[in-house]
Amino acid sequence: MIIKKLHDMGIRSEHAYTAALASIGLTVAVWAGSLTMEPGTGLARADRWGLFVGEWAPTFFGLGLALSHYEQHDGTLTSTGADVRDLRATTG
Repeated sequence: MIIKKLHDMGIRSEHAYTAALASIGLTVAVWAGSLTMEPGTGLARADRWGLFVGEWAPTFFGLGLALSHYEQHDGTLTSTGADVRDLRATTG
């Protein structure tokens, strides 16, 4: 199972979520960089680069969800004391 192997390698859901958010920022940077660094190639090429990198985000979010689900079921999902207090305060 790929998710178990990723988890055993030390990759957690937070890592996948961080990678997803970073890829969104990288998408904008690659698109803008392609426009300014390659002025003769036009908007179409910049759009293609932006879309290429932009397709990574949903994959990373999906991996994050799968890893989170795995962590919840194998007991390695940890919460801080503040998380527990917040949960208790909202449930009464």
